[in-house]
Amino acid sequence: MFWEEDEDKTLPYAIPDDVIDVNFAIKCKSLPINHAWALSREVLKILPWIEDEPVAGIHQIHVAESNNGWLRPEDDEENALLYPSHRTKLSLRIPGDRFKDAQQLTGQTLDIDGHELTTGKSRKKTLSNAGVIFARYVAGDENEDENSFLQRMHNDILRLTGVKVKKMLCGKSHSINTPNGQILTRHLMIADLDSEPSITIQQQGLGDYRELGCGLFMPHKGIKTLKPTE
Repeated sequence: MFWEEDEDKTLPYAIPDDVIDVNFAIKCKSLPINHAWALSREVLKILPWIEDEPVAGIHQIHVAESNNGWLRPEDDEENALLYPSHRTKLSLRIPGDRFKDAQQLTGQTLDIDGHELTTGKSRKKTLSNAGVIFARYVAGDENEDENSFLQRMHNDILRLTGVKVKKMLCGKSHSINTPNGQILTRHLMIADLDSEPSITIQQQGLGDYRELGCGLFMPHKGIKTLKPTE
């Protein structure tokens, strides 16, 4: 008899720590909403090796959110600002063996387009084998419609994991300002994932511009996550 069951979601799953997030406490009164470029330049001055690590990236800084973390407060005004609280973090995604190297960022004061941001202590955070993950920014193309974007993501995920994703949701578009022009990005949620493809997508990311926070996936808040092996 040949009998193959779907993955038993009740079983523990040992989450690898070869790629992790590092969350730094920060002191910062305000930041431009579109701060990705300035933040990346400042962090890379201190941690230049991030550019040489394919899995490494710099998360954009977010404050109060709504809809379980899917939407970010937006403001179309050119000089609109974010106002970080004491709970706001600066997060990096890095190889696990680079954790000690990342500590060079602790205690640094960064100039983010004229706004001071001082980093404090950091904490290591392992990835999550969530069945639903999302990225706030995935690099797209101005000539690419939503269906074309989703098909491209499907093909990229298939090459990366060998899995045909059946549930994806494309969200609001957003532009990141750089000296070389704007980068068009889209929100992307991927659902109904087993543990291994979920972790692989988070580890490897999708698309370009990791240093600007693009292609970095996180568990969707409010979705049941499996507990890792102790």
